Amino acid sequence: MIRIIADSCVDLSPELIDRFNIDIVPLGVFIDGKLYQDGVNIHTQELFDEVKKSGILPKTSAPSVATYIEHFSVEEDVIYISISSKLSASYQNAHIARETMGKNNVFIVDSLNLSTGIGLLVLAAAEMAQAGMKTEEIVSHITALTKNVHTSFVVDTLDYIHKGGRCSATELLIGSLLNIRPVITVCPDGTLDVKKKIAGSRKKALLSMVEDLKKDITQINPHRIFVTHTLCENDAEFLRTEIEKLAKFDEICFTVAGSTIASHCGPKCIGILYLTK
Repeated sequence: MIRIIADSCVDLSPELIDRFNIDIVPLGVFIDGKLYQDGVNIHTQELFDEVKKSGILPKTSAPSVATYIEHFSVEEDVIYISISSKLSASYQNAHIARETMGKNNVFIVDSLNLSTGIGLLVLAAAEMAQAGMKTEEIVSHITALTKNVHTSFVVDTLDYIHKGGRCSATELLIGSLLNIRPVITVCPDGTLDVKKKIAGSRKKALLSMVEDLKKDITQINPHRIFVTHTLCENDAEFLRTEIEKLAKFDEICFTVAGSTIASHCGPKCIGILYLTK
């Protein structure tokens, strides 16, 4: 048996988590001095409600070493796929936990990604385990697959990214004045970068992601694609329609980003995430 573990940044729906029996390690979310556990006692709508009430933007923290030890204390082999090591201390804390335990059946993979960019790797690992692949083979395949994850998303407000230190005050001011909607991508090294700065309507920014998808369409793995968002269902349905015009996928999965991702990207953020061949 193999236990597949991910942190709560994976942003998989409860149905997918149950279907593939994924163990989730929650990150911490601080709002107005209170500590919550992402997906346990705080969810995305509640997060935005608390921010609106307090006027204070949230902060996040990686799971503790003790928390990882608790999740790694099982008899089965463990494959833990973490949020990018460039974006969180989760990967580092997981390694400390493994070393503290002295277990050689715990394998840790740096996704070099976030949200359902991690989810694509986690579900691929679960499907490989169901197919009977050995632990070391799965780890090798998933590690190689990290370079094939394509993640891009549009943010509706720069405030959250600015407070998180990923957007300067000048950029925030200029972006607000010019109605700039950045399209952010995850780089191969696991960092974030602004791929495009779209001036104008939100629909224009959404269609720019669709155009990028169209350019990649012959190289995309048709097994699964994600549309992940922070509570903008109408935009998600719009993207579904546009995606279905381009290609047929085995699964088009719609998920709401959890409180950790929402803490950094804010409301009405939406992304398209897929694997290339």
